[in-house]
Amino acid sequence: MVKSKIHPDQMYIEGIAANNSAVIQSIYKKFVPKVVMFVMNNSGDKEHAQDVVQEVMILLFNQAKAKTLQLTCPFDAYFFLLCKRKWLNELKKTSNKGVTINEDAVSMNESALELIGQTEEFDERQQLFDVMFQKLGDKCQELLKLSFTTKTMEEVAAKLNVTYGYVRKKKSLCVGQLTQWIQEAGNFKSLKNN
Repeated sequence: MVKSKIHPDQMYIEGIAANNSAVIQSIYKKFVPKVVMFVMNNSGDKEHAQDVVQEVMILLFNQAKAKTLQLTCPFDAYFFLLCKRKWLNELKKTSNKGVTINEDAVSMNESALELIGQTEEFDERQQLFDVMFQKLGDKCQELLKLSFTTKTMEEVAAKLNVTYGYVRKKKSLCVGQLTQWIQEAGNFKSLKNN
């Protein structure tokens, strides 16, 4: 497979990751009206559209921060397709009958579809992690959150007012438990094979 070239619109992804208000305002001004029109023309209203856009922006922020999003197509096509699929999936959940997602030729960009797949997989993995993380005890959650945001384990130990050895051992146990639960989850194997 040929490595796709990074699209110049990667600047939008970088702007989202940096929480750059000018870039985010630009996205809302240039790309959101198309999403709002789509949702309103497909059994939704402005509030539904805003919810969809907000969910997608959070997803893009998380994926961009994890540095797993390399845009190889125009941002417009990618963003619209992501919002469209998110809305159609919402409709599917709330209605008794199935909703067929027909990708029209205009938005049918192979690169965008591939990125959508990666983003949806990232979202599923993130949701699985979040669910399992919530199952951990308060002490494990606090320790792991601190270790995600603090530079060294010595600093974590100082903040928790415990020894360095205790923090290392406890973190190892917490990560082990979290890993075990994730691996035992029914959808882990399908996510791992993607």
